Amino acid sequence: PSAVTPRPLLRHRMGMTDQAVVPVVKDIVLVGGGHSHVHVLKSFGMKPLPGVRLTLISRDVSTPYSGMLPGYIAGHYEFDDCHIDLHPLARFAGATLIHDAVTSIDTKSKTIQCANHPDITYDIVSIDVGITPASDVSGVKEFTTPVKPIDSFSQRWHRVLSKIESSSKEFRLVVVGGGAGGVELCLAMQYRLLKAMEDRNIDKKLLIVSLITRGGILPTHNWGVRRIFRRVFKERGVDVVEESTVTEVKQGSLQTEKGESIPFDECIWCTQAAGASWLKGTGLPTDSAGCLVIDDKLVSTGDPCVFAAGDCASNSVHPRPKAGVFAVRQGPPLAENLRRHALGQDLLPFVPQTAFLGLISTGDKNAILSRSQFFLEGTFLWMWKDSIDRKWMEKYTVLPEMATHAKPPPEVAVVAGEKALSTIAALPMRCGGCGSKVGPTILSRVIERLHVEERKEVLIGLKDPDDAAVVKLPEGTVAVQTVDFFRSFINDPYVFGQVAANHALSDIHAMGAEALSALALATVPFGLEEKVEEDLYHIMAGALKILNESKCALVGGHTTEGPELSLGFAVTGAAMPGDILRKEGLEPGQQIILTKPLGTGALFAADMRSKAKGRWIAEALASMTQTNYRAAVILRKYGSAACTDVTGFGLLGHLVEMTKASQVRAQILLQELPVFEGFEECVKQGIFSSLQPQNLRLRRALLNLEEVAEEPLYPVLFDPQTAGGLLAAVPKEVVGKCVEELHQAGYKRASIIGEVGGRTHTDSAVDTIEIIGQPARAQ
Repeated sequence: PSAVTPRPLLRHRMGMTDQAVVPVVKDIVLVGGGHSHVHVLKSFGMKPLPGVRLTLISRDVSTPYSGMLPGYIAGHYEFDDCHIDLHPLARFAGATLIHDAVTSIDTKSKTIQCANHPDITYDIVSIDVGITPASDVSGVKEFTTPVKPIDSFSQRWHRVLSKIESSSKEFRLVVVGGGAGGVELCLAMQYRLLKAMEDRNIDKKLLIVSLITRGGILPTHNWGVRRIFRRVFKERGVDVVEESTVTEVKQGSLQTEKGESIPFDECIWCTQAAGASWLKGTGLPTDSAGCLVIDDKLVSTGDPCVFAAGDCASNSVHPRPKAGVFAVRQGPPLAENLRRHALGQDLLPFVPQTAFLGLISTGDKNAILSRSQFFLEGTFLWMWKDSIDRKWMEKYTVLPEMATHAKPPPEVAVVAGEKALSTIAALPMRCGGCGSKVGPTILSRVIERLHVEERKEVLIGLKDPDDAAVVKLPEGTVAVQTVDFFRSFINDPYVFGQVAANHALSDIHAMGAEALSALALATVPFGLEEKVEEDLYHIMAGALKILNESKCALVGGHTTEGPELSLGFAVTGAAMPGDILRKEGLEPGQQIILTKPLGTGALFAADMRSKAKGRWIAEALASMTQTNYRAAVILRKYGSAACTDVTGFGLLGHLVEMTKASQVRAQILLQELPVFEGFEECVKQGIFSSLQPQNLRLRRALLNLEEVAEEPLYPVLFDPQTAGGLLAAVPKEVVGKCVEELHQAGYKRASIIGEVGGRTHTDSAVDTIEIIGQPARAQ
């Protein structure tokens, strides 16, 4: 059974509202999760535009606020203090969040190419992807740590921090770049490292910090600000090398044009950056740094359907330096002009400010104010900056409760033309029965685009015009059949297709069979023909990624129109009769293995309430799209004779099925259960899957219920899983090697979670499972 329920905004995502069916008329796609785009998301969440489907494609699910990054590096902020979680923000906006990296945009076909998704179509696209390191200096890519792109610098910094903290020798940290970013990060890193060394009783003199800049420090700020920072650097013991151009980077040293060789153990590269390399491949106009050239309406000068904002854009009408303040200010006019473009209205020009207030931190909780020729220094300025930054973050992290959207006016449809209006007019007259099927033209186009695994056992398959598939079983085998179907619980149809296929295949794998063929049953929301085609293609392309990986041939299926996206499969597998893994094969003394973490039920229940962090959901989906195919092979190799997949009934429910069928007891070590990050936090908030209460009825199987009921991880025993892992038992003497091979195969969280106990000689499930909780702490 499915472990999660669909979230309400899926109806909005697929063109539905609570009061009326509104097909998707236009697709607005946001590429990148920059400062401007987070405002666009908030704006569309506060005031949806019916008929418009909003999609965000982002390489990361958490986007950093650049103004707080130095404070994070210095240790003044936690990760969540200065990162905007794009997952709940996208949900609030009714937007699809696609966690992927864009590699190109074809403006002629209006498609976006991604690293791990099929092409995504758009009517309007906006680009806010920041900038990347720009340097023609030899050795920079190989031997330095770049600050740009900023959204992934925190990960790189923690690797640097770990390396420095584990060193007991002299460590030379060199920062290249004398702008505000380089200056702030240099002092922040020194502050954090000295604090860490003090905590570990390491001699602070072992840390040597240098800053190197081609010109003078802070060239865009006034003389007073530069004077203050030169004093601060001197007081902190930072060696500042000005008017020195780096010409080459070697492993462990910088070479300058003056012939100097400056040694380093870690070099942070914080110089001028450039647009992402793929931007030039779009054919859109770019400046000398590879940034997209836009006009005063934030529109590309080469394509009226392409918008851009933030550091990746260069305003040809009102040139400004690269600074976070300009990206923040571009958010409101960008949101307004995206709306206007969708509605066919005139766009509004935007004139950015010419001067801005700068508050530059000094590592400790102190800051310097810079505006034109005015400057000021003080701790109170850091407190002011901190207050400003936190208030800005709150706008995009503390979101109002989502109200039901009123019946939408057909403004977008009117602009889109007669085709859209006729589509909406036909909605009340949509037929049921076979009249609700997706049209043959759409189906044939989608099938032509799909790559289907071919098997010799398939005599008549997907590409044939016959009424049914014909599949021959390999000689000596028997058919192993299963069926699964559920509604979508995520807004990315490609990933949903993977999860649905994986969930359906899992029963076949758990029984030790080889998947031969699958029949699909898909429901797609009614809409404009091209939108329906893309939705159907994406879910089936995702499904085929998993089916093909498991060498399972898609041989046919049925598609129909419905209120929300749904997908299921009837899968046929084959196995030799003696090789089938069943639930009744547990033997006393065997070790119990679980191949994947638990917790998807609570996590996606929290996600429905916008209470789940994006990184929690990303980790869960990565597991849910990992097939059990290889795990089943490995478990079989090490002598497993009993196996099942952990799905809707939760760990305890499926274990009870095994112990009851095998007439044995079992002991589970609660502290050994692999659990997804965020599960315990969901439990603390009282958030559980809607299926949890039914699963709780199985607690009668627990031998020591009263003893373990208060354990923090007790609820995970009943948490329903979608596309969960395999639960199996192997002989004790080989369990270590089995788990090691599972780890090597990519099941990194596979764990030994317990042991099979003695015989019960009864098929009763009562008092058959003992849970060993956390050991009591010494007082």
